[in-house]
Amino acid sequence: MTILSARGAVEPFYAMDVLRDANALADVGHDILSLAVGQPSHSAPKGVLEAAEKALREAKLGYTDGLGRMETRRAIAAHYAERYGVEVPVGRIAVTTGSSAGFSLAFLAVTDPGGRVAITAPGYPAYRNIIKALSLEAVEIETDIAEDHMLSVDALQAAHREKRIDTLLIASPANPTGAVTDRHHLAALMDFCRDENIAFISDEIYHGLRYTGDDRTALSHTDDAIVINSFSKYYCMTGWRIGWMVLPEDLVRPVERLAQSLYISAPDLSQLAAPAAFGCTDELEAIKDGYRANRALLMERLPAMGISFAAPPDGAFYAWCDVSAHTNDSMDFAKRMLEEIHVAAAPGLDFDPVNGPRFMRFSYAGSTETIARALDRMDGWLTS
Repeated sequence: MTILSARGAVEPFYAMDVLRDANALADVGHDILSLAVGQPSHSAPKGVLEAAEKALREAKLGYTDGLGRMETRRAIAAHYAERYGVEVPVGRIAVTTGSSAGFSLAFLAVTDPGGRVAITAPGYPAYRNIIKALSLEAVEIETDIAEDHMLSVDALQAAHREKRIDTLLIASPANPTGAVTDRHHLAALMDFCRDENIAFISDEIYHGLRYTGDDRTALSHTDDAIVINSFSKYYCMTGWRIGWMVLPEDLVRPVERLAQSLYISAPDLSQLAAPAAFGCTDELEAIKDGYRANRALLMERLPAMGISFAAPPDGAFYAWCDVSAHTNDSMDFAKRMLEEIHVAAAPGLDFDPVNGPRFMRFSYAGSTETIARALDRMDGWLTS
């Protein structure tokens, strides 16, 4: 009999379970409309595809340095200068196997076994599961729609005073809420972490996907933050598995050592192609216009079905919605919606183990046609 580790006993990622079930139905011929997964329906930008094609013909693909190809790191540094007006030394940039690898590397680099990592609820479920798998403790701090789901310093301080917090992870824009932490809240949180010797991790993978203002990187305030980003979301490159970290100087070598042993290096083809994405702004902004149209469609039609927005969808491509007018069991709601009308969406339990049964997350990363057809099916289902 196999002895199972407690570290492996993480909760399922229910959105992925829904996707699995949706794919099984699609495989036998059903017309599935998915609002479940945060994956752009568009391919990578044309410039990236052309760069990849050239690399396949001409490059000798292999392992790279643990921190990534120097030309890729230089391109990322140039992006910070152009996009944010922030000078980031190339030596502080690490290219990673998607942002997921970045989270693992960050947690391992700054938190000892048993350490406590503060995250917000509702929040991305993989944070909680990665933290547990690394023998750390997730401290989930509930946020409130009255404060636009921004974590306050007071809430962080209260949790820290109850029992020491070692690391804080903030995502802005956030999954599943789409909420944005404004620059004043972000700066106050970073200052508190500096004063209390708490490591600060800024998840910025939804930068570029904000509808109410401009993005602000944590690096505009401090060099002490660990910033994690990715080509997956705004740049439509989920399957390429490439992201990056910007690290404080004293963490570069520890992260490099960890990356060398855990991942060796990010995929070489992706490293060669990804920098071209920074030159594809016109194409990517046109895709973003599609998300903006999808967002407007959801904001118009969901409330008419008795589904209210539980967070301002200011960024990313998610609507975090209260479905308690129809159910107090969003898992069952998601299963029935998939089985009965073949529309897939993510149950709230994924993102908030306490209050999640009242909520659903609807992704609007797909085509406007898909969103409109899904809403038509939902309207008929809920009002019949």
